[in-house]
Amino acid sequence: MRAAVSNLYQVIDDFLMSLKTEKNLAELTLVNYSSDLIQFVDFAAETFNQPAETIRPVQITHLIIRQYLGQLQNLKRSRATIARKLAALRSLFKYLLRAGVIEKNPLDLISTPRQEKRLPDFLDEMEAAKLVESPSEDGPLGLRDRALLEVIYGSGLRVSELVGLNLLDVDLNTGYLRIWGKGGKERIVPLGSQAAQALQAYLTKARPVLLKKRKAPVKEKERSDQDQAIFLNHLGTRLSARGVRDLLKKYASQSALGKKVFPHMLRHSFATHLLDRGADLRSVQELLGHTRLSTTQVYTHVTREQLRKVYLQSHPRER
Repeated sequence: MRAAVSNLYQVIDDFLMSLKTEKNLAELTLVNYSSDLIQFVDFAAETFNQPAETIRPVQITHLIIRQYLGQLQNLKRSRATIARKLAALRSLFKYLLRAGVIEKNPLDLISTPRQEKRLPDFLDEMEAAKLVESPSEDGPLGLRDRALLEVIYGSGLRVSELVGLNLLDVDLNTGYLRIWGKGGKERIVPLGSQAAQALQAYLTKARPVLLKKRKAPVKEKERSDQDQAIFLNHLGTRLSARGVRDLLKKYASQSALGKKVFPHMLRHSFATHLLDRGADLRSVQELLGHTRLSTTQVYTHVTREQLRKVYLQSHPRER
């Protein structure tokens, strides 16, 4: 914490830096924290009728936070969005309390709104197969896309884990991937035979071609990172999460699935299909890299809903 803390903007910068260095949070998570916290500062500035740069932490009370939550509700923000913004504020003010910047935490008097129970979207097995097999394997990009889809669905990866894969993280001989998950936690996940075959074809036939397309000079540190990246874009640099989302949009349309497909949907499909075929919950938890079993248990609700749907459609007394 800086010696002279004068406004919320300063302490937010310090808070975000502590999250980055101490908790090793992903860059996207830090960006979301920053956006949510700055939005609150702007609201406080408007409410107090003073410049945002002059708002001090001690000015924030539970009443101003309740007004902020009320505004979010009036703007029709979802419960999940409100809960996320509130969680960012809780983390910030806990940090300020520990640092001695404030004496009381205004969030202690604020309750978190109940989250809507929403079951994760997923593809059925036929839809997943149709999507994964949709890329043409004629050229280097097609080989890359087939390998990418096989890996993300076959191993249940987060999109950040997928694009963060490096050559040293893959062992095709044993069929395992080393994954660096949330908070820099390491886990080992199996690589299915079809995924391994597609990845082998990409690494030997397509990746060297894409690597040669890199034209822009990069710094030594960046060059080392790019050289290690498994999945490359058409410019020969590391494929981004946005690039993966665009690919899924393209192949979902090409496969005529009739629905939007996002990277996390393939992760949901991975978990749901394992449980449908008899995998135990603890094993699925380990494969997904969930810290809490309760996070994985949502997929048991999905499979129960699917069973009920089949029952209602098939049982003679329900027709």
